[in-house]
Amino acid sequence: MSEKKQELSKIQNRLLKSHVQIKLDGSDIDDAIFQHSILCQTFLPYRNPGKDQAVWQQKQGNAMLAVQAGNAYNPKTDKFEFIGLPYGTKSRLILAHVNSEAIKSQSPIVDVEESMTAFIRKIGLNTDGRTIRSVKEQLRRLTTSTISMGFTSSEDKDKGFQVDLKIIKAFDLWFPKDESQRVLWNSTIQLTNDYFESLLNHAIPLDERALAALSHNAMALDIYAWLGQRLHRVNREQPQFVAWANLKEQFGFGYSEMRKFKQVFRKTLKDVLLQYPDARIEEKDNKGLILYNSPPPIPAKIVHVLSQ
Repeated sequence: MSEKKQELSKIQNRLLKSHVQIKLDGSDIDDAIFQHSILCQTFLPYRNPGKDQAVWQQKQGNAMLAVQAGNAYNPKTDKFEFIGLPYGTKSRLILAHVNSEAIKSQSPIVDVEESMTAFIRKIGLNTDGRTIRSVKEQLRRLTTSTISMGFTSSEDKDKGFQVDLKIIKAFDLWFPKDESQRVLWNSTIQLTNDYFESLLNHAIPLDERALAALSHNAMALDIYAWLGQRLHRVNREQPQFVAWANLKEQFGFGYSEMRKFKQVFRKTLKDVLLQYPDARIEEKDNKGLILYNSPPPIPAKIVHVLSQ
């Protein structure tokens, strides 16, 4: 009896299609999307930490990220209400989109009325009521949160400095009840000056097609962003070794067993490398990964054009 041919899933088809496009077509200005460098090293939660958790902390090397959930005024109750921490794939994708609009326009004021709707469709998400509510909820959480970035000195571990940033200065936090209407957004949002200046100096260019292909998996988005800012900075003559313990500290929140984390990470990394075909990585004797100097996802000459 002949074996039945196994069909590819919708996600597998999307990953392969994007891989072929990136491999054959290369990258141009339209493919560039940006994430802040601190969020390419330390990351938001994968899942909802719960309504009782107001602070999220994550460390990688000499960098520490803390995200503090905030409150928002609800005119219906005439009270400030706890919103919660941003989490999951949509918070990452929204941030990347808003960052990119600000960088490409060289302005902290971002038009989201049309651009966000188009972006949601472009990355393969539906514009049904459930998805829109989820996107709006993550935007609310991002709006009310404060991001703190702490760094220790490489020369003196007892010395450090901290930067506290609000991302968005103002936004209409409460949306119409009727989700059957067209996608409704406030026409603009305004990034805080501190965040905008920091973004201009520390934005990492990524490939929007890759983010769209990986939009189902928060860990995949984080691994891709990490490699996108890391590999092109590796010394050509001296590859960097990253132990499994360090990888678990960086990407393994929620995984108590190293064995399970390795299993999930290896599978996820395969999907990521499909979207970053120029990445040069190998595993060493079940001890960790060796990172080799690799071209960035978006060529430097394209980034230079955008910054002019």
